[in-house]
Amino acid sequence: QIQLSESGGGSVQAGGSLHLSCATSGYALSAFYGYWLRQAPGKEREAVASISRSGTPAYADPVKGRVTISRDNSKNTLSLQIDNLEPRDSGVYYCAADPRAYALVGSIPHMSYMGQGTQVTVSS
Repeated sequence: QIQLSESGGGSVQAGGSLHLSCATSGYALSAFYGYWLRQAPGKEREAVASISRSGTPAYADPVKGRVTISRDNSKNTLSLQIDNLEPRDSGVYYCAADPRAYALVGSIPHMSYMGQGTQVTVSS
C-alpha cells in the first residue's frame, strides 16, 4: 500500500498562487502514476492533472496553462503549483496514486490510493 497526505491548501484571492504538496509513504511512488483531483461543493470530483512514472505531465482543459504537476521519486512526493487562481478553482484537492494511466476527461475512476484532501478557497 501507499499512503498519501496533502498539504498547502488555504484561502487566497483570485489571481494568487498556491503550491500543494503530497507526501507519500509505504510503497515507492515511482511504481505509480500520480494524480491531482479536486471536488467543489455539490459537484463531482474531477481530474486536474496527472504525471507518469517518468514525469510526463498531462492537464485537464480547465487548468491548462495555470497548473504545473511534478514529482520527486527520490523523495516520494507529488506537487501541484496553481497560478492565477480563479474562484471556480475552489474545492478540496486530493492527490492520488494508481498503477494505471487514466485520461483526464469524463468520470473519474476509482483511484487505488488517495489522500484525505486539502481545502483551497479562492475569493474574488
